[in-house]
Amino acid sequence: MTTVEDLPAAGKPPKSAKAKILDVVRWVAILLVIGFAAKQLASNWGEFWRTLHDVAWQSSLLSLAALVAAIMVSTWGWQVMVDDLGKPIGYARGAQICLVGSLGKYVPGSVWAYLLQMELGRKAGLARARIFTGSLIQLGVGVVSALVVSLLAAPAVFSNSPRALWLFVLIPVGLAMLHPKILTWGTSLVLKLLRRPPLVHPLSWRVVGKVFGSSTAAWCLQGIHLWLLANSVGTPGFSGFVLCVGAMAVAMTVGTFAFILPSGVGVREVAQVAVLTASGLTVGQATAFAVASRVMFTVADLLTAGLAAVAARSTSPAVTPA
Repeated sequence: MTTVEDLPAAGKPPKSAKAKILDVVRWVAILLVIGFAAKQLASNWGEFWRTLHDVAWQSSLLSLAALVAAIMVSTWGWQVMVDDLGKPIGYARGAQICLVGSLGKYVPGSVWAYLLQMELGRKAGLARARIFTGSLIQLGVGVVSALVVSLLAAPAVFSNSPRALWLFVLIPVGLAMLHPKILTWGTSLVLKLLRRPPLVHPLSWRVVGKVFGSSTAAWCLQGIHLWLLANSVGTPGFSGFVLCVGAMAVAMTVGTFAFILPSGVGVREVAQVAVLTASGLTVGQATAFAVASRVMFTVADLLTAGLAAVAARSTSPAVTPA
């Protein structure tokens, strides 16, 4: 239907020695990224609990729920994109590939997330090129969506970091790149440079719109997550909420470009602190909530990845590619 043909799934022949080795490598990779995520979780755990001590448990629970919802919505956008590139894989299988693979972002050099997604896709009987293409397009659309949403925090960002102006200058260019014809051309060019087969048919407004909408909804839910934490110490109601939504969009965008760091660690927190202090919090309070947010992201990532893996295994068995 779109890109490289998916691998045949007829029958389940005995595994070759190469396939068994690849299975071991995949499991080692998964355990490795989980270990990095757990290490990051442990290093911030003390500060996390000290921060939550002053936050109502209802707010903490709702904040985590908002993050889980954001991840689920974003995953749906990824699945929509991958489904447009071939035979539909379903949400459960798509979530397993996307979410378990995304744990690779906790390893320094976020490229590991995409490599792990491709390997998990291969294990599920999908061409690596299809998974890579879907992730590539969703990343581009998601960044443009984040830039648009980050306008909500523009006053705070400009007052704290004038150099961040370049982020907003990119918005018109990014929106233009979302035109299906331009996005199709750009994606095919990247695939050509990487010596991968080009898209078979152009992207549609419907698919691009769904991916953009899911990304925007995810940023808003992440903003709700941060606002529920910060509001516990008196962040202004609606204005604080708007700033928190913009702050998360700015933070995640900047963190995405800091690909050398595991999950944009440090860079994301700087952006969050800058916006939160502009909303009335002290630097100490803003820093504490930024650290708490980082820990909650890790918990939500591990939780959703685990649930996705269990759900995919219970709904349909994995297909070993030829």
